Amino acid sequence: MRPITILIADDEPEIADLIAMHLEREGYRTIKAADGKAAVQAIQTNAVDLAILDIMMPGLDGYEATRQIRERYQLPIIFVSAKTSDLDKITGLVIGADDYMTKPFNPLELVARVKAQLRRSMQLNQPADGLHQIIEAGGLVIDPDKRSVTLYGEPITLTPKEFDILVLLASHPNKVFGAENIFQQVWGDAYYESGNTVMVHIRTLRRKLGEDKDKFIKTVWGVGYTFNG
Repeated sequence: MRPITILIADDEPEIADLIAMHLEREGYRTIKAADGKAAVQAIQTNAVDLAILDIMMPGLDGYEATRQIRERYQLPIIFVSAKTSDLDKITGLVIGADDYMTKPFNPLELVARVKAQLRRSMQLNQPADGLHQIIEAGGLVIDPDKRSVTLYGEPITLTPKEFDILVLLASHPNKVFGAENIFQQVWGDAYYESGNTVMVHIRTLRRKLGEDKDKFIKTVWGVGYTFNG
């Protein structure tokens, strides 16, 4: 069995070395990259299970690297960045990151978050034991096993979190989920800014569903969101 491999992309060698030291103590294999371009190339040429990315890197920054990674790969991504505003965090999560930590950070907390993301990733990739429950509603087809979505036969590209939100809502039609509940179930964590994060993800998800946004995902004002199946 191959070791779990984690990519660390940061243009500050001392930070990359610190993260690598703590992860290797836990038995993980690490690969280091000094910029976004090298990070993308590392994922293309290695079996990487999780990526830890800085945002402010020379050349290709963490945001653009994430966009390129998300075009082909579904591995968990954690941003570790000196950018601390709520907008920065929401931007990172919307682009496709699964978690966001600000510098300076506690390495032990980062290791705990890595373990949590790996557990979640492994659960999502478990075989469905023969159950292939495709969700269909008014031209929208969601295949949880293949993690694919089509609308009137045309594929829709979603980030992992957008897909997980859609599956959560569509699997429970007409049930209202509060923003905090959605965040806890999709991100697997309690988070003080979950409301804004979920709201932005819902907004981008609706935009990708095009003119049918009101047909599928509805806002129950003051309560949360529901899928009109």
